[in-house]
Formats: sequence, C-alpha cells, structure tokens
Amino acid sequence: MGKGAIKEEESERKRQKWRWPLAALVVVLLAVAVSSRTASNVGFFFTDRNSCSCSLQGSGKYKGMVEDCCCDYETVDNLNSEVLNPLLQDLVTTPFFRYFKVKLWCDCPFWPDDGMCRLRDCSVCECPENEFPEPFKRPYNIAGLPSDNLICQEGKPQAAVDRTIDNIAFRGWVETNNPWTHEDDTDNGEMTYVNLQLNPERYTGYTGPSARRIWDSIYSENCPKYSSGETCPEKKVLYKLISGLHSSISMHIAGDYLLDESRNQWGQNIELMYDRILRHPDRVRNMYFTYLFVLRAVTKATAYLEQAEYDTGNHAEDLKTQSLIKQLLYSPKLQTACPVPFDEAKLWQGQGGPELKQQIQKQFRNISALMDCVGCEKCRLWGKLQVQGLGTALKILFSVGNQDKEGDQTLQLQRNEVIALVNLLNRLSESVKMVHDMGPDVERLMEDQIAKTSAKPGRLRRVLDLAFSFW
Repeated sequence: MGKGAIKEEESERKRQKWRWPLAALVVVLLAVAVSSRTASNVGFFFTDRNSCSCSLQGSGKYKGMVEDCCCDYETVDNLNSEVLNPLLQDLVTTPFFRYFKVKLWCDCPFWPDDGMCRLRDCSVCECPENEFPEPFKRPYNIAGLPSDNLICQEGKPQAAVDRTIDNIAFRGWVETNNPWTHEDDTDNGEMTYVNLQLNPERYTGYTGPSARRIWDSIYSENCPKYSSGETCPEKKVLYKLISGLHSSISMHIAGDYLLDESRNQWGQNIELMYDRILRHPDRVRNMYFTYLFVLRAVTKATAYLEQAEYDTGNHAEDLKTQSLIKQLLYSPKLQTACPVPFDEAKLWQGQGGPELKQQIQKQFRNISALMDCVGCEKCRLWGKLQVQGLGTALKILFSVGNQDKEGDQTLQLQRNEVIALVNLLNRLSESVKMVHDMGPDVERLMEDQIAKTSAKPGRLRRVLDLAFSFW
C-alpha cells in the first residue's frame, strides 16, 4: 500500500472518529431549536442586536425599553392594566365615541371589488337617523381660518418638529384635510353613522386571496420591511406602525373567533393567536411601539382634547366623557412613569427629511385608500377607522403644519378623527393587555404541543437524516 493510500486511510479514520460526536451535537442543537424556536426572538447562534442594555428585572418575556420609544415594557404593561385600559374601555362606550361616520360602500381605486365574505357577521348594522346624537347632524364649521390654512403644506420644508401645540387649541369641530389620509373622509351624503358597540371587531370569515391581497399590497408596494442594518428611524417607523396595527387586528380576530359556526359558539382561538402574533416577537414589539406612538399623539394634543366639545345632547353622558378625557390626559401615573411615550422631535432632522416625509406621507395615503378595497363590510369599517386613527396620530405628531400669519402652529381636527384616534388607542390597549395577560400561558401551551410533536419517531428520524446530510 502506497504512502498516499495510508494517509487517506488515516484521514478517513479521523473523519469517522469525529463524525458521530458531531452528528450527535447537531441532533441536540436541532432538537432544542425545534422545541423552543419561538420562545424568543434571540437567534440561536446570534445575540439580539436590538436589546436594550438597560433591561429591567422582571419575569416577563419582553424587557427593557420598547424600541425607539421612551418607556419600558414593564411600565407600559402596568400603566395599561391599571390606568389606561379601564379608562379607554369606559370612554369608547360613551355616546360621543360610540358613533363613527364612515363611507361603507365605495369603489376600489386599484382593482374590482370581489366582496369575498361568507358570514353574516361580516355585515355592518347602520344606525337609524334617530339613534345617533343630534349635534352630529349639524354641519362642520370652517373655523374662520384663511383658505391657505386648509391646504397641505407638503412643499414647505421644515427642519425640525415642534413638540408643542398652542394653548388656544380647540376652535370648534371643522372640516379639514389630513395630508396623511385618502380624501374620502370629509363629511358628505354618502357617509353613514355606525354604532361601534353593535359592530365589534372580531372574526368575520373574510379570508383567502382577497384578504391576502390587501396586506400584500400594503407591505410590498407601500410599506416594505426595512433591512436589518437600517439605521434611519424614519424608514422604520411606517413599517413598524403598520406591522403593529396588523398584529393588533389579528389579536382581536383571534380573541373573538367563531369556533363552531353550527352552534354560533364564539371564543378565543389560541392556535391562531400564537401562529399570527405570539410566535413572532418582532410583531409583538411593533404592536407595543404603535401603542406608544398613538398614546404620544393623544398626550401631545392634550390642550386640544381637553377643550374639545363632546356634545351629544345627553348632558350627563357628556360630562362623563369630559371627565374621562381629563383623567386620561392628566393621569398622575402616566405623567410620572411615561410622560413622553415617543419622541417625535428626533425624526425628519436630516437634509432629506422633508422629502422623506412626503414620500412616507404618500405611502400612507395609498394605504388608507386601500381600505376601500376590503371586501368585507365590517372589516372595511374597522380598517378605515383604525387607519384614520393612525393617520390622525401622524397628523398630530408631524403635520400640525396649518400655519397662520404669525407662524404659530395650530391643530384642527374633525370630530371623526378624534373618535377614530381614541378608538384606535383602545384597540391597541386591548391587544397589549391580551398579550400581557394571555401570552405566556398560550406560548407555553403551544410550545409544549410542538415539543410533543417533535418527539415522535418520524420527526426524530427526519432530524437524524438532516444531521447526517451535513457529512
């Protein structure tokens, strides 16, 4: 036998010596990864680059500061459970915030409407004219402002965001444009009032290609996911807002799901909740981000919302609404623990800030227009309400820009915008509460099921085959 053959034989023996230990190591690693692949967003071989170095001690899965925000997860959960959620739950049942005016039927500007919805729960119960508050029937004011003030100021570059709003805030409900939303939200005869308490956000049976096409169009054409190395916060914010809103909507669908159509049995679909949201930590984080973003818009507009007229003709209920609004805006716990949930002043600071804002503004307008393409009536209702609420938050934080002759910034909102904003904040608050209250138990239950499935012989055989395929 030649020297070359002897060396080759020795090399083969060495490979054989290490092959089984390495294969066993891979089996262990794969088994652990299969059983816990959704327990954390930290990669198996990588550290989490987004984790905050000042993470707080606690038993929850989400710790430290909410990314790009000014509050930590533990504070958000405590404030939401103890203060914000109870207030918002009461607020959205008051007559002022219960009725939302919406154009339910309109042509989709992007493709023919196919109306794919199979349940009666997809339809919306409209309010008869004698039900909704009499003051809502009065026409809007045009607030005596110069016409220039009602035009989008996209062409005027602004180097920084002013984080204050003047104290003479509320000047009556007005009909005014929002540069962030599609222009079909103004008051007209084609709109109708809907009692939101009679039309809850829940599962409707709206699934399949029609529903997927909406979200595919939103993400692929108007809101692409930023790259992992992206450092520009402006390019992240729209994706995170839409992802957070999407996750919140999915939480409500899973939380109020038709489990048995034949018996009209409703309940929580924990498999859907886990699959759509909880096993994706980035979606949960984006939901917290969106919640704090909208909460910041509400707190920034404190002077305006405090002075606003919550008139429905029911004096006792209107006083209650005003009281709840003040409790929300001036909560001592909120002002102490999380006074500025999100710092909007850090955005649009670069040289290309104004152009970037116009680009993102256009993308969000397209997203709001896509709500006319939703084929389910109730989904369209809640889609329009929540996108308008998010557009209102963007308007408050970034486009107060209706400027009078003295150059002071003023805020003008439609009544419907305030109704949408507060209802959106409540929807997000409910989703955050569900994640906090149910998330750990649902994750443990589902991960136990995954572990049991992966322990079956057939699954083990596939793991072994995969291990040996490396050699």
